[in-house]
Amino acid sequence: MKRYKSFLLSLIFPAMIHAQEAPKPYGALPSERQLRWHEMETYCLIHFTPTTFQNKEWGFGDADPSIFNPKQFDALQIATAAASGGFKGLISVAKHHDGFCLWPTATTDYSIASSPYNDGKGDMVKEFMEATHKQGMQFGVYLSAWDRNDVRYGTPAYADAYRQQLTELMTQYGELFTSWHDGANGGDGYYGGRNEKRTIDRATYYAWHEKTWPIVRAKQPMAMIFSDVGPDMRWVGNEHGFADETSWATFTPRGLDGKPPVPGQADYSESPSGTRNGTHWIPAECDVPHRAGWFYHADQDANVKTPDELFEIYLKSVGRGANMNLGLAPMPDGYLHKNDVKSLAAFGEKINKTFAENLAKDATIVASNVRANAEKFATKWMLDGDRYSYYASDDNVLTPELTVTLSGEKEFDIIQLRENIKLGQRIDSVVIQVENQGTWQHLTSATSIGANRLIKLAAPIQVSKLKLKVYAPVAPTLSEFGLYKEFTEAFSYDEATAVKTKLTADEFQVKSKHRLAKAFDEQAGTFENIAAFRDGVILELSQPISALSYLPRQDGMKEGIVLKYEIEGSRDGKKWQPVKTGEFSNIQANPIAQTIHFEGSFAFKFLRFIPKETVGKSFSVASFTLFK
Repeated sequence: MKRYKSFLLSLIFPAMIHAQEAPKPYGALPSERQLRWHEMETYCLIHFTPTTFQNKEWGFGDADPSIFNPKQFDALQIATAAASGGFKGLISVAKHHDGFCLWPTATTDYSIASSPYNDGKGDMVKEFMEATHKQGMQFGVYLSAWDRNDVRYGTPAYADAYRQQLTELMTQYGELFTSWHDGANGGDGYYGGRNEKRTIDRATYYAWHEKTWPIVRAKQPMAMIFSDVGPDMRWVGNEHGFADETSWATFTPRGLDGKPPVPGQADYSESPSGTRNGTHWIPAECDVPHRAGWFYHADQDANVKTPDELFEIYLKSVGRGANMNLGLAPMPDGYLHKNDVKSLAAFGEKINKTFAENLAKDATIVASNVRANAEKFATKWMLDGDRYSYYASDDNVLTPELTVTLSGEKEFDIIQLRENIKLGQRIDSVVIQVENQGTWQHLTSATSIGANRLIKLAAPIQVSKLKLKVYAPVAPTLSEFGLYKEFTEAFSYDEATAVKTKLTADEFQVKSKHRLAKAFDEQAGTFENIAAFRDGVILELSQPISALSYLPRQDGMKEGIVLKYEIEGSRDGKKWQPVKTGEFSNIQANPIAQTIHFEGSFAFKFLRFIPKETVGKSFSVASFTLFK
């Protein structure tokens, strides 16, 4: 019998030891520099070259250096504004496609040394770097591979000069967090006075892997290399700032026509989503300008993205495991417009107040299975604020359930989840339920958790108990769980003036083509003539507007109403075009103002609210506020 017991222990004990070990890594893994990059989450990209003074988006390379002479250049003002928004780094566009270098390079005369700025002795890359560090942020550089001014472009001599420029930037400006490489290269330009188009073989001309990126690796080993295809982070495939709802940090770069994938020549079909079980860890960076364009244009002063719009970008970039890179555009005088500054500060306040307190911090989490070493892999590590401590299940338990009991009822509209990505991106999806009168009801779901997942609910809910159902091909490793309530506050720019505030329901029906009084009447309150309402011209203004704030009336309104809105605009009152469409979903009886923002200012507006699944549900208007 004794020998039999020993035999059983010899079989069981090694299995117990194995179960207590950490889960084995899964798939492609992040490097140390990629981990540090994930922790940054947000940073800014500064476009300021002679192109700013030409009121263009892309310079042709023909601008005289004498036009580059900002009268009040203030790198610290720009860095301070970015820091107020909570951004962790700044990237200087040291050279854009126009070829003008913001530092006194030895490779070309087309640089700040040939400009009047600081009597030709200036170095804006250095000034941006020093200002960035003063604000406690990290610094990086952008170096365009395309040069529309250099007469050597297209020859081996330019490729050598480009690598010399990269070496200068990698060695003269301290520690850098990124080396940023645009995919635009080859095409028409000034080229030393030769107005012509030049083509290159993108696959071979820059020798990215053989000669160019090795400079970054040797001189700045912790700098993330950005391009369309990585190798450290990839372009998300658009300039809206949004990653896909499902967005994997793993990615398999693919070329075109049998050629290797390189900047400017790649298959971008999976750029927004990544590649599940991709060959490399190459997470997405979501780059988006603060304004409509990357460079400053005075006619966009009233169209700077609002804090709410920046917050949406944050949720759809950082909240989907990517990073957010916001483009800042200084004015010709050399500093940010006050609307840009105000927006950044308000966005920073919104982020800080939204995520100031994890409403689940005192919760109790009970898992259906905990890895054998319960202390090391316990659920409590999901609430300690550490990205890399984590809960894990046994290797053979791939769909654990976690019941979260809060310390009382909590109101929230954002759910946060993280994985310990040091072990790879493991989780395929999560389903979240809430307890309602003793039964579990579906609340929401998400895919591709990764470094960070922020799930925004359509409206705040108030519950005391949730359940997470996790699905993964290997044992999941959840490192954080959080509940938050979005901070909301009215916002307008300094120049923005209300066309008319608190417009009543009756006043709002000016110039209506149909009998719509009952549609907005508090007593009737139902949409009886949907077709007429759909076709109705609800509003016509003689002043331009670029934002509309809407507040539903509380009295007698039923919850859950969904409204679709459509705005059409005209600059001449004759030719109409779509301006903005969207939905207000799940409006609650406790009303919160919703604001619609749109690009450009139009002399007249058509506004339609179209009911969706609202038969028998009451709706009435408390106010409309219109802004320039």
